[in-house]
Amino acid sequence: MSRAHARAALSASAAAVLAVALTGCAGWGGDSAGDGGANSINVLMVNNPQMIDLQRLTAEHFTRETGIGVNFTVLPENDVRDKISQEFSSQAGQYDVASLSNFEIPIYAKSRWIAPLDDYVAADTAFDQADILAPMTESLTADDGKLYGEPFYGESSFLMYRKDVLDAQGVRMPARPTWTEVARIAAQIDGKVPGMAGICLRGQPGWGQVFAPLTTVVNTFGGTWFEQDWTPKVNAPEFRQATQFYVDLVRAHGEVGAPQAGFTECLNNLVQGNAAMWYDATSAAGSLEAADSPVKGKMGYVAAPVEKTPSSGWLYAWSWSIQQASEKKDNAWKFISWASSAEYERLVGEQVGWSSVPAGKRASTYRNQDYLRVASAFAAPTRDAIAGADPRNPGVQPRPAIGIQFVDIPEFTDLGTQVSQYVSSAIAGQMSVDEALDRGQRLAEDVAERYKSREEG
Repeated sequence: MSRAHARAALSASAAAVLAVALTGCAGWGGDSAGDGGANSINVLMVNNPQMIDLQRLTAEHFTRETGIGVNFTVLPENDVRDKISQEFSSQAGQYDVASLSNFEIPIYAKSRWIAPLDDYVAADTAFDQADILAPMTESLTADDGKLYGEPFYGESSFLMYRKDVLDAQGVRMPARPTWTEVARIAAQIDGKVPGMAGICLRGQPGWGQVFAPLTTVVNTFGGTWFEQDWTPKVNAPEFRQATQFYVDLVRAHGEVGAPQAGFTECLNNLVQGNAAMWYDATSAAGSLEAADSPVKGKMGYVAAPVEKTPSSGWLYAWSWSIQQASEKKDNAWKFISWASSAEYERLVGEQVGWSSVPAGKRASTYRNQDYLRVASAFAAPTRDAIAGADPRNPGVQPRPAIGIQFVDIPEFTDLGTQVSQYVSSAIAGQMSVDEALDRGQRLAEDVAERYKSREEG
C-alpha cells in the first residue's frame, strides 16, 4: 500500500490491473446512484459490515441534520474497486465520494482523479485532523504533500497468542518479540495440545494474502522489493533469508493446509483451537474476543515481531475520497467529515454497539471508556501498532514508493500476486525458495525497467 515516486500517470492498462487484481470479499450490493437533487451526493462504497451500518444510520442522522441526501451504491470489494476505477478514470462526475484504501489513494491522487482535502480540513476545526493517528494521515498524503483521503477505519498487524497454552508450557511471550523468539516458541508449543499447531501464517497466493504478512517480515529482515533507484531486490540475500524463514516456520510448525490458508482460515484455526499463535491484522482481535468466541479472554496481543527494525506492523485503511470532477465537493466533504468523525463513532457505539465502532483511526477512540470496556484486551496493542507504523520508512533502506506491506504502484497488484504464487508453491514443497524468488526477480526487473526509463526520460 505505498505510492510511487515515479512521474508517470496511471495508464489505462495499469488501472485495469489495479481494479481486477485486488482480493475481494463476499457480500451484496446495489446501484442506487442518481441525481436526487442539487443537495444530494452519490457515494460508491464497499459492502463490509461497518459500511452497511453507515448506510443504515445516514438518513436518520446525517441527512436529518444537514439536509443533504446520500445515494449509496454498495458493492463487494472486487466489484467496487473495478467500478471506482472506471468511474474516476473517466471523470464523469456521477459519484462524488468513494471508499478507497491507502493503496489506491496516492495513485489516484497522482492521476488527479481525486481532490485534495487540505482546505476543507483547515476550515473544519470540529473535524480535528490532529486526532487522526499520524500514520493514517501520512499514508493518505500524496507526494505533492496534500491530503487526499480521510480514514473510516484502519488496522495494523500484531502477534496473537494463546496465553493459557504458553503458560502451561512455562513459556513467556516478550512484549516486543523477535521473529527468532517467535520461531522458538512455536517449536516449544507445537502439538502440546493435540491437533494444535504452533503458529498460523498465511500461505494463500495473493499480494494481499501471503505477501501482506511476508513483506513485513522481509522489511524487518533488511530486505525490500525495490531500492530507491528502482533496483529490484527480490532475490537479494535479505529477501531470501526472510522468505526462507517464513516458509520453514510455517512448514515446520504451521497449520494444516498452509498453502491455501489466508486470513479467514487462520482466524478459524485460532477460534477452533487448531493453532496457538497467529501473526496478522489487528482487526482480527474483535472476532477472537467476541461474546460467542471460544477463545475470548484466553488471547494475548503483542507487537509485530521484528529483527532489524524497531517495528514491523503493516498499515491499511478504508478511507473516503472526493472525485475531482464532482460538482458537489462541499457537500461531499460534509459527509466525509461526519462519517470519519468521533461523533459518528459515538453514534455507532450507542445505536449498534461499541464492538462495531469503526476504530483504528482516531487517538480519542482509545480514550473512550465505553469502547475500552469491550475492547480492553486489544485496544492498546492495536493503537500502538498503528501509531508505530511508518509507511514511508518501513525498512532499513530508502524506498521509491510509500507502503509497508505493499509497494504503492499499480503494477504491484500483478507483480505481488505472481510472486506469491511461487512462494505458495514453496510452502507446498513444490519448488525451492531460491527458484521462487529468482522467478520473482525477473518479474520485478520488468517493472523496474519501466520506472527507470520514465525517470530517465
